[in-house]
Amino acid sequence: MSFNQLVADDFVVSADSITAGLWTNSETPTITTFFTSSTQANGSSGNYYLNIFSNEATSSLEFAVTYGNQYGSGSELYNDTVDGLSYTSTIYGQYRSLVLGDENANFVFGGVTSSDFYVISVDRNRYKEGLFPGSTTLLVSGSDGVISLTDNSNAVASVEFNDAGRVFQLVSGSAGTLFSGFNNQGYSVASGSYGWFLPDIATYILNPRALGSVEADGGIGLIPVTASNSDDQNPARFFSAISSSNAASFTANSEETITSDFVFVRPRSSEYNYSSNPSFISGSTGEVLYSSFINNPTTYMTTVGLYNDTNELLAVAKLSRPLKKDFTKEALIRVKLDF
Repeated sequence: MSFNQLVADDFVVSADSITAGLWTNSETPTITTFFTSSTQANGSSGNYYLNIFSNEATSSLEFAVTYGNQYGSGSELYNDTVDGLSYTSTIYGQYRSLVLGDENANFVFGGVTSSDFYVISVDRNRYKEGLFPGSTTLLVSGSDGVISLTDNSNAVASVEFNDAGRVFQLVSGSAGTLFSGFNNQGYSVASGSYGWFLPDIATYILNPRALGSVEADGGIGLIPVTASNSDDQNPARFFSAISSSNAASFTANSEETITSDFVFVRPRSSEYNYSSNPSFISGSTGEVLYSSFINNPTTYMTTVGLYNDTNELLAVAKLSRPLKKDFTKEALIRVKLDF
């Protein structure tokens, strides 16, 4: 066994973005059927969110939808004597902490502050690292028509960040291409953007004002009843808006950054020509078994081992076929470590 000390020039680090289908059937990036579970909806968690499946099997959980309201409207109070504390206020506070990291901050969609929102949270099993910006097409229907939503990642010069990572505005369009029928940002000025796309936590936060205000440009009549502390079933209303027969289509891809460490091993002409293998030398005397190998040895390299400074084996690379080596040959072996 022979050793060579690696130097800085022997290492190259590369990062590649890998995309794949997001949903259970990852061969296609689009799902067109949506189901809920009556067991989950009628259980205690149904007061907070609805799980959405792409078929009737519970193994096909794709995402969850929910509704949050800063003042607790849109759901029953936990305690009739304590105003403002309800399921929707809990959801609002949860996402405010997760996304904004400040209990006094507000959600501002395209310059318009909103006290409530809808959420699509993709199931963690559907992706490895995050969602791929520019791949989203979500159809939402209402009494005033159907609108196609995407993110504006392809139209911004710089990326915004908050506690949840990257932030993109949800706009009218598809697959990252903005529809310019409203303004140069692709959304209604009166109601702001249609929400936020947060790829690093696989979450869409939608602005009910832009979706529901019939008077505003782009409004589609999806108006949540948030003025009372009764159970207004806003998650169910939103589920109906994305699963109706004329709008059931949700396209998105996952994204993963694969970091590769390339290590270049360079056996020189004078190196690695002898072996301690029993087929090369005598185990009892240490002599070369074949006299022709004394001055003209030939070895076949099959494995590269990478060690640290304390001679601990860290990684092993197997060559696809044995590599012939003698004094007339040099080699360059590229070892790729993915992590």
